[in-house]
Amino acid sequence: MATTTRAQVAPTTRTDRARRSGPPGEPRAIGWLYVAPALLVYGAFLLYPLVRSVQFSFYDWDGLGVGTWAGLDNYREVLRDEGLRQAFGHAFVLMLFFAVLPLVIGTALAAILNRARVRGLGFFRTVVFLPQVVAMVVVAVSWRRIYAPDGTLNDVLGAIGLDGLTRAWLGDYTLALPAVGLIGTWFETGLVTVLLLAGMGRIDTQLYEAARLDGAGPVRELLAITLPAIRGEIAVALTLTVIAALKTFDLVYVATKGGPGNQTSVPSYEVYHQAFELGRVGLACAIGVVLTVVIFLISFLVTRVGDRSEP
Repeated sequence: MATTTRAQVAPTTRTDRARRSGPPGEPRAIGWLYVAPALLVYGAFLLYPLVRSVQFSFYDWDGLGVGTWAGLDNYREVLRDEGLRQAFGHAFVLMLFFAVLPLVIGTALAAILNRARVRGLGFFRTVVFLPQVVAMVVVAVSWRRIYAPDGTLNDVLGAIGLDGLTRAWLGDYTLALPAVGLIGTWFETGLVTVLLLAGMGRIDTQLYEAARLDGAGPVRELLAITLPAIRGEIAVALTLTVIAALKTFDLVYVATKGGPGNQTSVPSYEVYHQAFELGRVGLACAIGVVLTVVIFLISFLVTRVGDRSEP
């Protein structure tokens, strides 16, 4: 009888002990200890500088002396100054080249590759994605040489008898911004293609077979099956490329320095120009804060639209 009692009590005791100890990571304070190092680094190198930038944006300060309170004057100048407004306009134009064109080209390219089942697809993905692993400074230097008056592009145009189209591409007031944008298109298309290929790879092939039995062609399959199934990947691709377009600095700095005139100036370059070349740190911080808010709002909108579109 005593043995039976111990056999019944022991499991109960172990169960009670497990219930008291809880699942791994309880109490929650232990979980916070695991993430504390990352939070400290994140706070020290991102949140703290962001808070300080917001603080400096309310001052008229040259970065060296004592700043004077300016209130909202710096933000008013961001809205009223024609050159700064034009810089934000250029950033929105670059969104077309960094986000929209890569999405269109990447979708078409990924659909063709996914449908054709190309041999050596892994190698092709690596080649297409290669620009993403090259530093943007290297990309800018290379393309600046291509666009030079005696560069590769003009040599090719001259060789095929189109000498009338040759020009200093990055020095042309009309074509400088599109020329910079096309660099972004080349750079981002590989990323978009790889992301969408990954999404298309998880689509059930039976859906395509059923559609073909119903007489659907490649375009109909793309619109009715492929695009709805990769909405999440499209949202991710748009988020990444839109952010890249709005915060691009190194490409503009190396390729054109905002020229000719200010035809390729963008907000990120204006932050550097105002702070380190003109000594207007308060205004530069205000530009950075406005740019951060714009990036956050657009990214939030793209993410929400992508989430609502999920089946």
